[in-house]
Amino acid sequence: MNIISATILASNGSAQQLNYPATLKIDHTDEYHGVKVPDPYRWLEDDRSDETAAWVKAQNEVTFGYLDKIPFKNRIFTDLEKAYNYPKYSAPGKKGEYFYFYKNDGLQNQSVLYRQKGLNGNPEVVLDPNKLSADGTTRLTVFSLSKNGDHAVLGFSKGGSDWQEYQIMDMKNLSMLPDKVEWVKISGAAWQDDGFYYSRYPKPEGSELAAKNENHQVFYHKIGTLQQDDKLVFEDPANPQRFHIVSTTEDEQYAFLSVSDRGKGKDGNGLWVLKKGTSQFIPVKEEITDFSYSVIENVGNDFLIETNENAPNSKVLRYESASKTWKTLIPEKPEPLQSAGMAGSKLFVSYSKDVTTRAYVYDLKGKLENEIRLPGLGTATGFGGEKEDTFVFYTYTSFSYPPTIFRYDIDMQKSAVFRSPEVSFNPEDYETKQVFYPSKDGTKIPAFITYKKGLKRDGSNPTILYGYGGFNISLTPSFSPTRIPFFDQGGVYVQANLRGGSEYGEKWHEQGMKLKKQNVFDDFIAAAEFLIREKYTSPERLAIQGGSNGGLLVGAVMNQRPELFKVAFPAVGVMDMLRFHKFTIGWNWIADYGSSDNADEFKVLFGYSPLHNIKEGGKYPATMITTADHDDRVVPAHSFKYAAELQAKAGASSTNPLLIRIDTNSGHGASNTKKALETQADIYAFMFENMGLAWK
Repeated sequence: MNIISATILASNGSAQQLNYPATLKIDHTDEYHGVKVPDPYRWLEDDRSDETAAWVKAQNEVTFGYLDKIPFKNRIFTDLEKAYNYPKYSAPGKKGEYFYFYKNDGLQNQSVLYRQKGLNGNPEVVLDPNKLSADGTTRLTVFSLSKNGDHAVLGFSKGGSDWQEYQIMDMKNLSMLPDKVEWVKISGAAWQDDGFYYSRYPKPEGSELAAKNENHQVFYHKIGTLQQDDKLVFEDPANPQRFHIVSTTEDEQYAFLSVSDRGKGKDGNGLWVLKKGTSQFIPVKEEITDFSYSVIENVGNDFLIETNENAPNSKVLRYESASKTWKTLIPEKPEPLQSAGMAGSKLFVSYSKDVTTRAYVYDLKGKLENEIRLPGLGTATGFGGEKEDTFVFYTYTSFSYPPTIFRYDIDMQKSAVFRSPEVSFNPEDYETKQVFYPSKDGTKIPAFITYKKGLKRDGSNPTILYGYGGFNISLTPSFSPTRIPFFDQGGVYVQANLRGGSEYGEKWHEQGMKLKKQNVFDDFIAAAEFLIREKYTSPERLAIQGGSNGGLLVGAVMNQRPELFKVAFPAVGVMDMLRFHKFTIGWNWIADYGSSDNADEFKVLFGYSPLHNIKEGGKYPATMITTADHDDRVVPAHSFKYAAELQAKAGASSTNPLLIRIDTNSGHGASNTKKALETQADIYAFMFENMGLAWK
């Protein structure tokens, strides 16, 4: 099969002439509810074929050939390295006499895990993932200590894949035991006695990076044994597209089994409990609906549970196991509940008010004790610990407030800075505004706009509009050092809080899912129109960006309103909305998107699917699609087929480059620091080049 059989010649506004590889079209058609849909690039779904490898090589030669000719690209990379090169710490976690934390000296590919005795002890390295692979792409994904702290489960991911391998470390001498647990995915490591519960899939048949994952199983692994001897705790072959995840309470007296059925479009989960010393899971909530139930902790034989049952903004309940009755502990509030956890025999509960955190402390009877005063309007995470702890840590950040770790004294009800970042950044030089703009249907949508002070609103500013809008995920204020050089070049960064997320609870989520997905695209388009109307930027200086579900967002809106944008960056996007559920865990997204197997949902999906709505001879923004060879969450075939179709239909007619950048040994996100900085440098270079700007 001659894949690269011809070229498409394109001349673009940046004065580089491009020869796109012309991708072979095959005669393949699927029929959905009486509608015939051609799929001429179906062969690109085979990630193991020589033909796909040749296509990837040819596309990367064009893309990197283009990027390497941008004269200021290397300068951008140097600026990003300089901005990123400072020590970064995680908040500590306590177990026994040790505090554990991660630290990256600045440009290390992976953060290193340390521990120290007491808060003033000398740190010692527990594990340095940078030594695990020559290119620094093996990541430490799980670190779970046993109850007594003598052992820990360490999870490793290679090359950016979601597959994990679990190993066990003896924490007395920091040596690795011979235990190995493979094919772990969508799992924790829940300790009980001398072993732990974990979830895995059977070894995939065919491509391990693309084959559909089904029959999620829960096993119990005992220290010092072979995986083949692990005890099967739970499986449900009759419902192969369910997730089964076990967690345990701090005292290890209870194991909880959470079962979700998103493959059948249900957004919630069922909940079962296994008391230590017994052999059968007992239902707490047997029926799986759109309501979710998350166990916070046990109080004796009762359980504290966060749920959105008949409470779109969520609430905290107490389940009394003896009587099997429910009691409201913390009722639903007008603001959505962001997180709830227990430490020091208190409940730490945070809420999101207009996408910024408010944190409170309650006693175990649900009585409010105090609010934790935060430095400003931003995002606070953490507050975790054990029942006997006297203090907890949390991290606070915003767009112009680098992540700062605070220590909160539970008895004194006071916070103090524990560790400040050492980044070279003066917050007083920058400004963030929160605005509320009207969407197409009049709904007010919040967005954060950040820039360097002194900005002139004359429509000339290079602007990145970023969005997501899905899966009940909120885009909260956060600091990124790689934005500093962009701001210093006069850039504007805009983060829009679209419907489909969790910014205003489950109702906000529901307004952007399934048959209402167009609301998300309308919200994003309205954000662009607002920025242009208010003269923050203009269509010639506006770039749009999003990843995963956000990649779908970018692909959809550049089909619907291409004239609004100069540059588009769809990253690791879900681009084929008719076949996403055919790969790895894509069936899990049916709860948010719907499925082409359903006639009504097919009509909506087909109407906005980025792959299926590219116009012949269309005038598209300068586009750089990004994906990676080890992305086994949103398989790269989505981006491959989309790029081939975009180049075939618009490559000759477009005055802008339409490129795809395919990373190696990387996954759904960059697998190490160097790759992340390289990708970001290429994004800024591509953006400025196509806006006719220079990086000074």
